[in-house]
Amino acid sequence: MAEWWEGFWLTYNTVVYGVGVNALLALSIYLTLSCGLLSMANAAFMGIGAYAAALISMQTDLSFPVALAASAALPALVAMLIGIPTLRLSGVYLAMATLGFGEVVRVSVINLEFTGGPMGLNGIPPKTEFWHIVLILALTLYCLARLRRSKIGRAFEAIKEDEIAARLMGVNVARYKLLAFVLGAIIAGLAGGLNAHYTFTIGPNNYGFDHAVDILTMAVFGGTSTLIGPTLGAAILTLLPEALRDLNNYRLAVNGLILILVILYLPQGLWDPRRIRAFWQKRREQRTAGKVI
Repeated sequence: MAEWWEGFWLTYNTVVYGVGVNALLALSIYLTLSCGLLSMANAAFMGIGAYAAALISMQTDLSFPVALAASAALPALVAMLIGIPTLRLSGVYLAMATLGFGEVVRVSVINLEFTGGPMGLNGIPPKTEFWHIVLILALTLYCLARLRRSKIGRAFEAIKEDEIAARLMGVNVARYKLLAFVLGAIIAGLAGGLNAHYTFTIGPNNYGFDHAVDILTMAVFGGTSTLIGPTLGAAILTLLPEALRDLNNYRLAVNGLILILVILYLPQGLWDPRRIRAFWQKRREQRTAGKVI
């Protein structure tokens, strides 16, 4: 049993780590979506956090917790600076602006010497352990669950439902939008810091447009009405390529087909509490009707 587990872990530990990191990324975009913001900057924030943590680990003697703290603090600062002017936009305009920001970050990293340029950074110390990811993911889920039930969570929901009505009710819309944006950046930056220290190498193209779309897809695929949805979506879409490995050239096509079917027939995502409650209510009614007959 021990030998089997050792072989399994050596083969799939990166996939297991990827599930946790992608769950953090899906939760980071869930935060902005819960406030009605279609932001596509999370991949860029992940990249900023990854480079900040990697550079600290490679060029200083500071500890890993300090590197992780920097991977959260620097994206938060950048999010605050760009969020103040950018969050006046909404919908597709906000998405375009944040995608533009992501491209600015990518091109900047390519042209900077201390970031390794187009080749990125190699030889990052392998400091991320399984319990690091589990602990940070658990704390994130706990904090977000508390946030949902707090005054801030209710303000987020009000802004998402009707921004004008929320403003008339006295909600400081600009402040709460910025808060959601910054908190999402912190989570994405932490995911980047963790990711950099188990992949050992990072590059600017890892945090471009494709990754931004992947993060949004994971959240929408699982559903954004609860915290379970983004976590579930991230886990499935991370494990799906491994499950479809035998299909070789058809793997991406099958992956895309599954996504299309979910969007068409489960528009609220896989985890939709209303649909699940309605299903079990119908089953109970059917059992009751059968007993009566």
